Amino acid sequence: MTEVKRPINSHRAYHAHVYFEQETLQFATDLCHKAGELYPVTVGRVHQKLVGPHTKWSCQLKFTSRDFDHLITWLDENRKGLSVLVHALSGDELEDHTIYAYWLGEAVPLDLSEFQ
Repeated sequence: MTEVKRPINSHRAYHAHVYFEQETLQFATDLCHKAGELYPVTVGRVHQKLVGPHTKWSCQLKFTSRDFDHLITWLDENRKGLSVLVHALSGDELEDHTIYAYWLGEAVPLDLSEFQ
């Protein structure tokens, strides 16, 4: 089993991708919108299809280092078993989704082929 890296606040900007399935769609949607109400994050679309390197349905939250600690703590406490990928926005997509990728919950395999 691969060790899951906990999120570290070491960059200026981030994405968090909340992963879900049909059974958890409503909960994930509510979670993402609640994050947008509580914190200055940009809430992306709730994708009921695979997008980019993500191998599960997802919703993206975009935020800065200023809100990292509070948002990540809140997400971790409220995700109820959902996996959340947290990654830096360094300008290098491959590094962001590998070296600077962190997890809340179980890691979900990513399809990194588009970055190579």
